[in-house]
Amino acid sequence: MSPVTAGIAGIVVLIILFLLKMPIAFVMAFVGLFGFMYLSGPGPSLVLLARDIFDQFASYPLSVIPMFILMGSFAYASGISRRLYDTAYVWIGQLRGGLTMATVLACSGFSAICGSTAATAATMGKVALPEMKRYNYDDKLATGTVAAAGTLGILIPPSTVLIVYGVLTEESIGKLFVAGIIPGILLSIFFVLTVFFICLRNPASGPPGAPTTWKAKLKATTGIIETAILFALAIGGLFLGWFSPTQAGAIGAIGALIIGLARRELSLRGFVEACKDGLRTSCMVIFIITGATVFGHFMAISKIPFMLADWIAGLPLPPMGVIGVIALIFFIGGFFMDAMALIVLLVPIIFPVLIALDVDLIWFGVIIVLVGEMGVITPPVGVNVFVIKGIAPDIPIETIFKGIFPFLAALIICTIILIAFPQIATFLPSYITY
Repeated sequence: MSPVTAGIAGIVVLIILFLLKMPIAFVMAFVGLFGFMYLSGPGPSLVLLARDIFDQFASYPLSVIPMFILMGSFAYASGISRRLYDTAYVWIGQLRGGLTMATVLACSGFSAICGSTAATAATMGKVALPEMKRYNYDDKLATGTVAAAGTLGILIPPSTVLIVYGVLTEESIGKLFVAGIIPGILLSIFFVLTVFFICLRNPASGPPGAPTTWKAKLKATTGIIETAILFALAIGGLFLGWFSPTQAGAIGAIGALIIGLARRELSLRGFVEACKDGLRTSCMVIFIITGATVFGHFMAISKIPFMLADWIAGLPLPPMGVIGVIALIFFIGGFFMDAMALIVLLVPIIFPVLIALDVDLIWFGVIIVLVGEMGVITPPVGVNVFVIKGIAPDIPIETIFKGIFPFLAALIICTIILIAFPQIATFLPSYITY
């Protein structure tokens, strides 16, 4: 079997095992190990495995992952998510579709201190879905909004997916974080507009909530202060060059811990559970990166990345057309695996193409995250959809999938705008040094 045939066989086996719901990290590591062993022999493959595991677990840049994940865990345990939703609800809940708009805004705020799409969807789903049920919101609109708005968790910094992309491409994680701010705000606006037009077309789908006074609005605004402080400490300090990404995450985690203790909402049990949750998620992400590294070395000796790079580079298309083809590959891949798995699988393969085309890797990272967001809400995988199904077991899965399609259109429009105007993503990163 030639190296290329072995590489293709490895990819097929990998996808089959993904679809069988086997752990992503171990699948990539084992397929990469045995594929490398087949092409190079057992001795070099075992040395490679040991070296890759040591290099990744001893990597200082990866220390940013547990810091930001811990910040999100402490923030959730401290009740910040509930206060964010309450603030948005008091301000716009009385509008038609206001509860779903409030959910989008609350997801945006929580994304700024979380970094995970599934965690954002689950957290806000638990808070928002009972309220929308109480006001007789259409199930498609309610569940579709939470599932779609949860995707903001991997775009608005801090983002675990952008961290992994930064490690794979050796790009500045700080710049990637900052690059996601304006696109994240833009996508949040598009989601709110989507809700507005849905309710304009069918007013019964989003009945208005109870009206609130200006005094109540101003009082509720204090609910966003904590999130603003954490964001200013972590991302603001990163933008100004005060902290490295790891330091920013650590300061954000300490800030969230102090808020929970000061409010007396973070009990000893909550603290222990938050630490366990953060540790569990961090280990998962680092193991995925390690498995991807092993699989990437197998791909390298199979020559597939270089052949694919030559094929894509030889397409009779302008550079933006080639980027469009790559984005389409990611979009189709998102039907079958989640964003993290997709990025660790495909980025090493298409990386030579990006270098050959002299693509801005910071901008491309934002594009790929947007395309990955589509994958977490589209069938058959649709991770966020299944998260919402777990929160609302009485709502049929097909109803939730139907609810996401208007938001999928908003995601596609946002992606096209960013492809047409890269400056939206590259403007802020040009001002930072990390």
